Amino acid sequence: MTKATAPEQIPALFQMAWNEHDMIAFASLFSEDASFVNRFGHYVKGIKEIVALHLPIHETIYRDSTLQNEIIELNPVTKDVVIIHFWSRLTAGLAHPAGPHQVDTLIQAVLTKQNDSWLIRALENVTLTNPRTGQVILRDT
Repeated sequence: MTKATAPEQIPALFQMAWNEHDMIAFASLFSEDASFVNRFGHYVKGIKEIVALHLPIHETIYRDSTLQNEIIELNPVTKDVVIIHFWSRLTAGLAHPAGPHQVDTLIQAVLTKQNDSWLIRALENVTLTNPRTGQVILRDT
């Protein structure tokens, strides 16, 4: 399992774990007391709860999904704390009840350095929508 030795590696490792549907690799990206808010506003705290939130969807509706992540900004707070923003494009496959489609989200995460590795301490994921209609939109790439 690959550990992030630099904060800018987190989006790629997150993408790799998601695309391989590897919940062990996914869990390894988070600190023990991490919090996670998914794109629907569901809040959980702790690695076990984060995996419990994701495991069922990776076994069902997102079992053939992929992510493509792109860093927007790294904002160091201290030498051991960084705020990161990155785009994440979810491509859902045939397993999803709505069929194949794409969704763009903006992820903000607080990363902390622990034992020479960078881990996610807090993450929030927001779906891009039209504020007038609520319709999901894709960002211009």
